[in-house]
Amino acid sequence: MALIGSDYSTLNKGDIAPNFDLMSTEGRTHSLNEFNGKKAVLIVFICNHCPYVIPKLEELNRISEDFSNKGLVVLGINSNDERNYPEDSFENMKKLVDDEKIKFMYLRDDTQEVAKAYGAACTPDPFLFNSKMELVFHSRIDDTHGDNPVITHELYNVIEEFLKHKKISVEEQPSMGCSIKWKY
Repeated sequence: MALIGSDYSTLNKGDIAPNFDLMSTEGRTHSLNEFNGKKAVLIVFICNHCPYVIPKLEELNRISEDFSNKGLVVLGINSNDERNYPEDSFENMKKLVDDEKIKFMYLRDDTQEVAKAYGAACTPDPFLFNSKMELVFHSRIDDTHGDNPVITHELYNVIEEFLKHKKISVEEQPSMGCSIKWKY
């Protein structure tokens, strides 16, 4: 499996998050516009089976739990082609939510148009937006892959700093993971 990094050619800092209407594992369609006015929105492109995503789910749950009452919304989006990767089906998304006790909304991007609009390249691929839905940070979740111990919980620290001070002092580093499984 090839390790792919974030793509910075589509959305730049200050760009407005492209809107979407996507189905959640709870069976409800959500629009990004629902979250206008929140202090921050974290959108992370993930999937059900990626060996780079699974170890990050606990950290994403921690982020969601620790910051949801401080104005952060966390949205996971699965854009992978489920025809060629049945482990990424909507039914398996629901199973992942139950098995991993996911604490954030998990949405399905069947058409892959959302992933294309954001320039998502890999899983996981996190994008942090401010209350005006302007991109403020596009970087990795932490400083490790696989079983290596995490030294710095970068994304957690960035969100904490941003919610408190409206600034980010951490330098962006590309997220690394499996490529989005595009339909061809």
